Amino acid sequence: MRVVLVINSGSSSFKYQLIDVETETALASGLVERIGEQVGAAKHTVLFHGAGVTATDATYKSELPIPDHAVGFQVMLDAFAAHGPSLTETPPVAIGHRVVQGGARFFQPTPITDLVEINIDDLSVLAPLHNPGAVQGIRAARAAFADLPHVAVFDTAFHQTLPPAAYTYAIDRTIARKHRIRRYGFHGTSHKFVSEAAAAHVGRPLRELRQIVLHLGNGASVTAIDRGRSVETSMGLTPLEGLVMGTRSGDLDPSVLLVLSRREDMSPGELDTFLNKRSGMLGLAGASDMRDIEDRRAAGDGPASLAFDVYIHRIRAYLGAYIAQLGGVDVISFTAGVGENSAVVRAAALETLGFAGVHLDAERNDARGRGIRTISTDDSPVTVLVVPTNEELEIARQTLSVAGA
Repeated sequence: MRVVLVINSGSSSFKYQLIDVETETALASGLVERIGEQVGAAKHTVLFHGAGVTATDATYKSELPIPDHAVGFQVMLDAFAAHGPSLTETPPVAIGHRVVQGGARFFQPTPITDLVEINIDDLSVLAPLHNPGAVQGIRAARAAFADLPHVAVFDTAFHQTLPPAAYTYAIDRTIARKHRIRRYGFHGTSHKFVSEAAAAHVGRPLRELRQIVLHLGNGASVTAIDRGRSVETSMGLTPLEGLVMGTRSGDLDPSVLLVLSRREDMSPGELDTFLNKRSGMLGLAGASDMRDIEDRRAAGDGPASLAFDVYIHRIRAYLGAYIAQLGGVDVISFTAGVGENSAVVRAAALETLGFAGVHLDAERNDARGRGIRTISTDDSPVTVLVVPTNEELEIARQTLSVAGA
């Protein structure tokens, strides 16, 4: 058994999974949150699965002061010791860290050294909401597991294959170079995992396929993947650009910011909050959860219906553009919370793509399922899939590939 502990750390919380990479199963997962508040919270779940297993998953919760990430890691270690699995009996061989922004410096999973940690911290200017939390988690984890290799896996790394025409913004190049302004793309770990799983499912080499992956969750992105390489993606300098999301606006005229600044006297910080936390489906309809939007739309609610139409319109626009960029498409995959669970969204998004060889099987699309499945017709020139993503497993795989464990 080769076990990897995967850490996804934010500024006031971190999630973790203990994964047996050989069987590709999670042994435990947990969440430590409200770090730095008067009372923090921790949740630890022991996962039971496999042939002949009759035990059900067991979850343990606690509330206690967690002043910083170092204490949070001790809370996690205490949970493993008290509830299992024992890290003594099933010791991790490496620690994998999710890092959102790797800039143009990191294009593959990278063993963490003091210099790498400094570079990740330096890139916080490009991801002020994400990288500082990752750095705190890395420091706490390196202290708690000083004898183990630590590996950073970057959301942006998969998109380092974008051609200059795709990642370059049409602004003054000196200013762009000075401030490292370009398209980086995100959700790369998910897009990589899904595209490889899709190729395996259809039984064709990755190097032969033109794919489009739609990662539709509260955050959403779409990527065009040409023979295993990301060649275009919807998120840009930050995760704000692109599709309409739960609380993020996605694409909009940059002059909107100027208008709001002048007429509403909004500061840069207020604009950031407005576009990232008060826009998207929440701004359009007052709800960020697609399930609520669909229920209200079905009941005839006007704002919810408009929000849904805007959401679908943007997806179709990107699908059409990416089919053109690829010169056609062989596989389209839906993943993440909305992509995996909303048959209504999938059907609406693909409704106009018959001209491109996309033929959805309505019965297959409506059927519920847990694993990867085909939802296009048998004679559809383009295969359409639902592929459950597993970013933690992908991080564990990549960690093991470079950790030398």
